[in-house]
Amino acid sequence: MKERTVHFFEVVAVSGGEIRRIKEPMDWDGALADLSRVPVADRTHEGESQLVATITTYNMQDHLLLHRVKDPGEWLSVVNWETGDLRELEQSAQEGYLDTSVMCFLPFGNIVGIMQGGRSSPSQRGLAEWMNGIHLFPHTQLDVRPVVAHAEIERLKKASGASRVEVKLMANKMGALKERKGGLARTLRLAGEAYGEISVTLIISVPRGKELREHREHLLADLDEISDIVTGAERARARLVYSDPAGPERTHLVELIEHSITAKRRVSATDDEGNSIRIVSAVDAILSAAAEHQDALRLAVDVEDGA
Repeated sequence: MKERTVHFFEVVAVSGGEIRRIKEPMDWDGALADLSRVPVADRTHEGESQLVATITTYNMQDHLLLHRVKDPGEWLSVVNWETGDLRELEQSAQEGYLDTSVMCFLPFGNIVGIMQGGRSSPSQRGLAEWMNGIHLFPHTQLDVRPVVAHAEIERLKKASGASRVEVKLMANKMGALKERKGGLARTLRLAGEAYGEISVTLIISVPRGKELREHREHLLADLDEISDIVTGAERARARLVYSDPAGPERTHLVELIEHSITAKRRVSATDDEGNSIRIVSAVDAILSAAAEHQDALRLAVDVEDGA
């Protein structure tokens, strides 16, 4: 069963060259319902490629299938795996072969979850081009941008220590460490000075034990000193330690950089009888990933619970 990636994006407005977040939820249900009733020509946009939409309904909810129509000049063939025979596919004037992406609009924050069926299937750029091309929301120019998770820097202030820190810093960030005096900054800086234009991955772990508490406190202090730098690192995560007067210490793994919210999911193509279920599987995968990451998604687009 193939593993695919669910990507989450936010639909925003563009006015005068500036991007603006749309605070009120847009009527995606109504837009998709209207699309399901119009001829295929009204759901098609001709740009760099031909994009056409269809609407699929699952559990009484409409979802968008956005297709890139393959160029009639593309050479397409089918192979029979048992015999090895090849059969050429020729497109007629009334038919077209499609690369498909499944897109589910969430009920908050104008967020859309996208799963591409293949590398050439429509991405968020195709979605933006298609929405503007068919004037899905007249008088509003739209763009689609990744939903980016907030860095969890604030958690550093509440922790009592750090038991593990992992940082990957590129050469262009080394100059920012020049005035920092802590051990993490000094170690990263010395590596950069010794080897020139390099990236450095530094991992420091402090074992458990009360006798090493000061070391965990020291590591946290050094991390906090460069927290403004590591938010722009290639990778930065830490296992923070929290002291509980009523019980043992507890730890929490935090991501210290902003990153796009994505999820890996396995998607079934056929059921036990060999019937195609890939679209249903993709919708299930997107919605389950959205439920799993709901808190992070709401925080990223500044939407309160229940809004």
